[in-house]
Amino acid sequence: MISDEDFRKFREFFYRKTGMLFEDSKRYFVDKRLLERMDATDSESFRAYFTMVRFQASGEELQTLINAMTVNETYFFREEYQFRCLVDSMLEEIVTHTRQQRALRIWSVPSSSGEEPYGIAIYLLEHWPRLDDWDIEIVSSDIDTEILAQARRGRYTHRSIQNLPPSLLAKYFRRDRDHYLIDQELREAVDFTRVNVSDAADMRRHRHFDIIFCRNLLIYFDDLSRKQTAESFYDALNPGGFVCLGHSESMSRISSLFRVRKFPEAIVYQKPWEAR
Repeated sequence: MISDEDFRKFREFFYRKTGMLFEDSKRYFVDKRLLERMDATDSESFRAYFTMVRFQASGEELQTLINAMTVNETYFFREEYQFRCLVDSMLEEIVTHTRQQRALRIWSVPSSSGEEPYGIAIYLLEHWPRLDDWDIEIVSSDIDTEILAQARRGRYTHRSIQNLPPSLLAKYFRRDRDHYLIDQELREAVDFTRVNVSDAADMRRHRHFDIIFCRNLLIYFDDLSRKQTAESFYDALNPGGFVCLGHSESMSRISSLFRVRKFPEAIVYQKPWEAR
C-alpha cells in the first residue's frame, strides 16, 4: 500500500515536474496508477519505485508514469463556437493587421488524441474563404507520448466523431472496421510535438504563434502553475495573437497580460498589438 506520506511526496514531485497538482480527492486514481507501475517494473516498494523514477538516467519510467497519469478525453468540434470565432473574427483581425503575407501559425495544446487540431484543419477548409491566400501551420503538443502516437495515427471510434455532420465524415474519413481513419493529407498537415507546459526550456522552443487553443488544461493546475503557463503563452504569441481557453476557464483570473476580447462568437484573450 501507499502511505499518506508517500502520496504527499509523490504529489509534490509530480507537481514540480508537470505543474499538475493532485487533490486528496484524486488519491484513489493516483494510488491505482502508481501500484500498476510498481507491478510492471517489479518494484518491491514505493520507495524503490520512487527512487527509480527520480534518478533513472533515461527518464523513460517518468515519461511512462506521466502518460499513465494524464487524462485524455475529447471529440471532434468540441466547443465549436470557438472555431466559428477563429474563422469569423480572430483570423480576420490578424490578416487585416498583418502588412506582409506570411504563414499563420495555430497551436493546439494539449493535443490529446488529435481531435482538436484535425478539427481545426477541417473547419478552416470548410469555412475560411481566405485559406488559399495564406499558409496555415498547425502545431499540436502534449506531454503524453503515447497519446501523441495515437494522434498521429488519426484513428477514431464513433464517440470521437459523433458531432461531425455525415458529409464531413464521408469527405475526410474512411471506415476501418469499427473505427474511422482520417485523411492522410490532414494527418500530414499537423505537426505533433511533445511539450511540458511547465518546462520553460520546452516552451521556449514553441514561438511565433498567432492563435493558441489551450482548452481544459489549466483546470488541473494550481494558481502559480496557471500564471507561469499564461506567461509562457504570452511569450509564444505574436503581437495581436489570441488564446482560447475552455468554457470554465478565465484568463482574467490568471494574468493581467492579456486583453479580454468579446467577439460575437466567443470570449478570447489577446496579446496587445503594441506588445514586443
